Amino acid sequence: MFSVLKPTLALSAACRVCRLGVAQAVRHVPAACQLSTTATQEQKVYPPKFRKLRGKKIIKVELPDYNEDEKNMSPDEMRKKLKERGILPPRPWQERPLNISCTGAVFEEYVPPEGDGKVSIVSRTGAKQRLQLVEKKGKSMMSARKIRTYDEDFNTEDFAEQAQEVYQRAHEALVTGDKSTLHATVTEMAYPKMTQNVRHKTVRWQLLRSLEPARVVHVRHTDLISKENLYAQVTVRLHTQQLLAIYDRFGRLMYGSEVVAKDVLEYVVFEKHLSDEYGCWRIHSKIVPSWLPPREPVARTWRAEEGGGTVEKEAAAS
Repeated sequence: MFSVLKPTLALSAACRVCRLGVAQAVRHVPAACQLSTTATQEQKVYPPKFRKLRGKKIIKVELPDYNEDEKNMSPDEMRKKLKERGILPPRPWQERPLNISCTGAVFEEYVPPEGDGKVSIVSRTGAKQRLQLVEKKGKSMMSARKIRTYDEDFNTEDFAEQAQEVYQRAHEALVTGDKSTLHATVTEMAYPKMTQNVRHKTVRWQLLRSLEPARVVHVRHTDLISKENLYAQVTVRLHTQQLLAIYDRFGRLMYGSEVVAKDVLEYVVFEKHLSDEYGCWRIHSKIVPSWLPPREPVARTWRAEEGGGTVEKEAAAS
């Protein structure tokens, strides 16, 4: 029996020795790997031929000085700073907005004869004015013919009545504050002139009657930007009787009267963008003759200091 157990004990002892050897080998593997990794890191090689490429991986950024007072810098120092940062120096805004729906002025302005509206046609001065008007009709007829190529129904006699209706609608819209109607009857150049100093004021206006029939005295046309972009201007003489009263924001009368009517002689310039299919005749400007007498001064609101003495003028306008 001993002879049978002897090989069995020898085999079990051999198996135990094998298991111990495998465990010790597994326990020592991580340490061996760690040593080999550390040795590899210490022995890393940097090839010299890639030195420039390695240097380009790092970018040196110069940080701006936020505590620097740029307001007290001289123009030369400011120019130097902008040049370092690659910024163009600021330039003044010199561009102007361009509106092609109307022109920016009255071309070939009509010069009203002196004493118009007061001189009789039978008198010598009146006859001379009529003769000068006939001499200037040549250009007006040529311009009227040009307008008819775009507007077949244009006629100077009928247009005078149409112009008076546009004139009345524009002033009624100014009184009521109807901006949409005002834009439809007034050009972009005349709009700020008509609405200037009207804010915080009350305007009473009424057209009573026409003292003389409205008539066309001047017709001109011109092109802008290109030859196909045409504009027409017609000057209409309006001699009417009107009521005008302007009240300030305190309800005090500044100018005119709602009772006393006055005779008004005006030369109103109407303009139309001929090249625009939907263009219409609108008020563009008013011609004020140089011989016209000065207007009445506007009455302002006055405030007296307490205790009498000096009187100061308080600006009631806008």
